[in-house]
Amino acid sequence: MSFLKQTLTAALFVVATFTSFYTSAVSDATTQADTQQSATRPNMETLKARYFDAAREGDSAMLSAFYQAGLDVNVADEKGYTALILAAYHGHTDTVNFLISEANANPCQEENRGNTALMGAIFKGHVSVAKQLVFADCDIDEENEQGQTALMFASLFDRQEIINTLIDKGANPAHMDKAGNSVADIALSQGNYELAKVLREQNAN
Repeated sequence: MSFLKQTLTAALFVVATFTSFYTSAVSDATTQADTQQSATRPNMETLKARYFDAAREGDSAMLSAFYQAGLDVNVADEKGYTALILAAYHGHTDTVNFLISEANANPCQEENRGNTALMGAIFKGHVSVAKQLVFADCDIDEENEQGQTALMFASLFDRQEIINTLIDKGANPAHMDKAGNSVADIALSQGNYELAKVLREQNAN
């Protein structure tokens, strides 16, 4: 087992180690050394920060080390961002593939506002990542807290490369969000009349 894996395993899974009090025969030097070693051992929050940084940077090797050490691949930060959501948002196609195919990350998991990895990829315009996530085993019309779907994100940001793929996968062009806006309405709000026309034709079919 590598040093990195040993360190991660120890930090992730050692909940508490209780040791008996040292007798007076234990030297001050030994006690001081033990204290320093404990202080330098990474704590859980530090490890999580490194884990999420690795996802942002597309460092699949580091993510794999965490995964093999036993960290829950679907663990989220305070905003609900998982490694998969972060990797998708930053356009790391290979890392997204690793997290889904090898680490079994949940592609349907939402962050605190209900947005998914697919929505994040569309928002940022990472088409190759979005196309990977379209074919994940998720509800293609999964909604965020505002009732918006991935197709609505694609319409809002004019991601025409992904719109047809979403519709072919079963995304509903007639879906309306909680404010009563349809996918075509969103396209019109951005001055995209051609897309709005296409979407309305899709609704008619």
